[in-house]
Amino acid sequence: MLQYSKFVGLDVHKESIAVAVAEHGTGEPVFRGEIPNTTVALKKLIGKLSPRGEVVGFCYEAGPCGYTIYRNIVNSGHDCVVVAPSLIPKKPGDRVKTDRRDCVSLARQFRSGDLTAVWVPSEDQEAIRDLTRAREDMKALERHSRQRLGAFLLRNGRLYSGRSKWTQAHFRWLETVKFEAPVQQIVFQEYVDTVKRCQDRVVRLEREMAAALGSWCLAPLVKALMALRGFRLVAAMTVVAELGSLARFDSPRQLMAYLGLVPSEYSSGPKTRRGQITKTGNGHVRRILVECAWNYRFPARMTADIQRRAEKTSHEVQTIAWEAQKRLCKRYRHLTRQGKLTVQVCTAVARELCAFIWAIVRQVMREQLANVAV
Repeated sequence: MLQYSKFVGLDVHKESIAVAVAEHGTGEPVFRGEIPNTTVALKKLIGKLSPRGEVVGFCYEAGPCGYTIYRNIVNSGHDCVVVAPSLIPKKPGDRVKTDRRDCVSLARQFRSGDLTAVWVPSEDQEAIRDLTRAREDMKALERHSRQRLGAFLLRNGRLYSGRSKWTQAHFRWLETVKFEAPVQQIVFQEYVDTVKRCQDRVVRLEREMAAALGSWCLAPLVKALMALRGFRLVAAMTVVAELGSLARFDSPRQLMAYLGLVPSEYSSGPKTRRGQITKTGNGHVRRILVECAWNYRFPARMTADIQRRAEKTSHEVQTIAWEAQKRLCKRYRHLTRQGKLTVQVCTAVARELCAFIWAIVRQVMREQLANVAV
């Protein structure tokens, strides 16, 4: 860890920032008061803390205020660390929490090296991530609107006899549904229109994702992941947008732990106790991987659709994707025969899927380095 002349802890809120400074060496951090959460006030603070131009270290907790403060500090020539809130050491008996105590504690632990930093995406990376998360939010709204419409029809005894809901045939059936009370007909039509509007929003955002992929610097990683079974544009782009290049993970185990797909453990003495997965880290990617794992319930097979996506990648990536399909399909059947619940089977397959994702990303990185060298 670098040694700075000052270690600054920031407790960031929407309208204010509490500041504490710990000098290099020993001594208790000093509370420097609060400043407005504005770019002008932050630049003024930086100038006061480094009058002779020395590099100062800043830190603050990751939260709803995002990475604007981080980028402003870095652009001013200083270092900044965004801290993982769940990994900040806390004393069990300390039950007093104030902004002043929080920023002082951050400055003290930053100086001692007890804080864990999170990965900060670039502005382009964050823009793509906002796009994929917006599509995820619109999909959730679509699901909720469908549930409300279905509950309304069930309460009023209107049951669809077809095979699948939300198909073209189902919407044609909805057009024939009538209610005697005029107000109920209006309510029904509002529910139907809400479902259609949500569907249109999802389609528009998926088109924007496809258009943005062409100019994105990480597009080769997305196309490489699409060689895997169950990975189309939405899944592959979400994984890359949330995780980046994966260069910071030295092994697949680190990626599995980061995504919270490893079992929790509470072992002491001769007793070994393992429980459900930790569910730490990035929940967006964890959800996507579990959904993708559901595709491995079928026997391994290179369908025409998978083959067309795989042909856009190198031979090495295709080999890894095919090995992943053989391994994970066999793993799914084996766990199912053991009587495991489907949700447990999908979670176990998703955990192993992380290893193949890590291998594909590393292969793409090697190919890019080889092309640069040539």
